[in-house]
Amino acid sequence: MSRFHPRGEGLAGRARASCDTKAGQLDWKRRSQRLSSLVSTVTTKPKSFRAPRSIFWVGFALRVACIAIGHTYRVRVINDHFNFGFEAGRIARSLVEGHGYSNPFNGVSGPTAWLPPIYPLLIALAFKLFGVYTNAAAFFVLTVDSLFSALAAPAVYEIAARCFDANGIARRASTKAAPVALWSAWLWAIYPAALQYAVHWFWETSLSTGLFAWTLVLALRLRGTGEEERDGTAQHGRWAAFGALWGIVTLSNASLVIGLPAAGLWVIWPKLKMMRWQQVVVGPVLAGLVFVALMSPWWVRNERAFHTFVATRANLGAELYESTLPSHDAFPWGATLPMWPGDPKFKLYAQMGEVNYSAMRKQQAIERIRANPKPFLQHSLDRFLFFWINIPHPPENRPMQEVGRRLNYSFLSLTGLMGLALALWRRVPGAALMGWMFLLLPLPYYLVTVQARFRHPLEPLIAVLGVYLFRSTEPRKTSEVVA
Repeated sequence: MSRFHPRGEGLAGRARASCDTKAGQLDWKRRSQRLSSLVSTVTTKPKSFRAPRSIFWVGFALRVACIAIGHTYRVRVINDHFNFGFEAGRIARSLVEGHGYSNPFNGVSGPTAWLPPIYPLLIALAFKLFGVYTNAAAFFVLTVDSLFSALAAPAVYEIAARCFDANGIARRASTKAAPVALWSAWLWAIYPAALQYAVHWFWETSLSTGLFAWTLVLALRLRGTGEEERDGTAQHGRWAAFGALWGIVTLSNASLVIGLPAAGLWVIWPKLKMMRWQQVVVGPVLAGLVFVALMSPWWVRNERAFHTFVATRANLGAELYESTLPSHDAFPWGATLPMWPGDPKFKLYAQMGEVNYSAMRKQQAIERIRANPKPFLQHSLDRFLFFWINIPHPPENRPMQEVGRRLNYSFLSLTGLMGLALALWRRVPGAALMGWMFLLLPLPYYLVTVQARFRHPLEPLIAVLGVYLFRSTEPRKTSEVVA
């Protein structure tokens, strides 16, 4: 039975109904958008963690172009080309000239373990192929450095894709399957600060950084971050590769090995909590055996050369001693030993032999620290600040360029640390692994010495975390008013 409504009441009713209808439509629209966003997140997850090949090739081509156009392969000849590889270049020359792995400075000093062998052997190969301290040899070395620097870009992509994109984190409104990974990898490929060491610095920095980035990728694969975890024989190959890659990293930059125990423990931690002993033991033991197999030739060589065990390098005591000298004020400049072979300090080094000299200097440094620990603690704090905020730089007549360098350096540290803090707070998968690397890798440099290039192995993670930080920002919400 129908009811009669006066004209006014009917109009008011229809108006209310119209408003209710509009509100319902807006509410339905919001829900549809949220559902569409959710579906988009699910359906656009990366099907593969492999980076587009163009990222690597663009990064590699850009680096080689910088070498060729900027003539960075032309090394200054001061101190008999010492800037060509520094101690690594001297060892390489000694190898090519038939004197063995020795003489890391300007004079004859005998066998050395001042540096691990990979980068001196790379330079020796360049000298053998193209001549000692030639431009062609320099171009070859920098090209290899650029290759490993560019190879870090696919590693950056996979780290970001596994930790963030696979879980729909920081997607915002992107329709790409892996937006955080794409931004991070392209940033590494073309950002000047990421390629600077590859194109003009004759040191193991780019090589070690590329290798270290892939150790983190293997750790994420072993943990199953972003994918279904695999057990059994499928994991054995990954564990073997994990041990091999860490062995190569150690033979390139021994300081980075401080991150190995934390990375391995992070991988097995979920199984360790569930007491899956077989899965916990087999993989790490396999990785350890491969690691030892790769390190053994270096250990045997050192035993024969020095008649004592030298695990990675023999210069820690000498470096520590230099860092405790009041004249250095927390930041030793130049080479650890004098460049003139007639200097009494160098003569003492050559006479005692590297291992004995370093042991003596280590004891002297420890005694100085014990007698007056306050300067050491103050200098360690200074080096902490240098590592993250700004590295002292020789004064130049380009003040604006120096300001830009300082701002760029500190800005990258700030975004990386803020991104890490946000990732840890939100419990992003893989954030704990990144946190351990940020905590452990700088420790030797806080205690001994610091250079801007020492931060470079962490910069792939800084790129990922910086992109994550900025993609985590959200526009300010505005309330919708229904008229």
